[in-house]
Amino acid sequence: MKIIRVFPRRTTMTPIDDYAFVGDPPMFLPSADEVHVSCTFTWHTARAKRLAEAWGQYYPVKLGGPVFGSQHDGFTPSLYVRQGVTFTSRGCNNQCPWCLVPHREGRLREIEIQCGNTVQDNNLLQCNRVHIAKVIDMLRSQHQICFSGGLDSRLLTDSIADDIRSLSIRHLFFACDTKTAIKTLAQAKHKLAGFNRNQLRCYVLLAFNGETISEAHERLEDVWQLGFMPFAQLYQPPEQYIKYSKDWQDLARIWTRPAISKAFMKSQGKGETEKH
Repeated sequence: MKIIRVFPRRTTMTPIDDYAFVGDPPMFLPSADEVHVSCTFTWHTARAKRLAEAWGQYYPVKLGGPVFGSQHDGFTPSLYVRQGVTFTSRGCNNQCPWCLVPHREGRLREIEIQCGNTVQDNNLLQCNRVHIAKVIDMLRSQHQICFSGGLDSRLLTDSIADDIRSLSIRHLFFACDTKTAIKTLAQAKHKLAGFNRNQLRCYVLLAFNGETISEAHERLEDVWQLGFMPFAQLYQPPEQYIKYSKDWQDLARIWTRPAISKAFMKSQGKGETEKH
């Protein structure tokens, strides 16, 4: 079956093959059996529904994706994410108040491992040790490896850190969504001694639960001082889209572009220094 996949907006994870489209139908339409419109973010819901109607003039259409509660207990490479991205588990057992994963995907469950150099699992380290070992074995044949789903610093053991160190790593993403997460992030940095700031990345949730700009800025700098490259994410609730003030947008802009982050910290006289 030939399936056209349609996405409301392009992201770094969007497929780029001839049957992947972003937006409205083109002038020349490919031959296909059906169209799947996939929506990941709630603020794209209206656009996804409109695209389903537009493509529905020419093909049978299915409207799905995380926003519409589409559940997946497996993974088909290159179907809804670009080539090289893989999932080896779904869901998460945590109940973080800012995160939609447990509500959309349920509790953690391991799935069949497919090859890829970018592991997008929501919480890989919650998987059992045998599953993690199999993922590591799969990755030994890969290059420029990225754990982009976010590794839980609380669950990083010395043994897993040693396994990761044996791989060809491009990026390791962690998360620091609260002030209290700084301590376990520092412990993870110690276990991953030898990795530099360009390799160690960290998602940093901003503006949740009344956090001020000064508090957010302080946490971003704390993450930087530990030796991680922060990646700011302004909180967006599921029921609405928050349009943040220019001050918040400027802060997020500094900390979502590594070149700007480095230049900013250099201008503050903090450069490449790290806490040990």
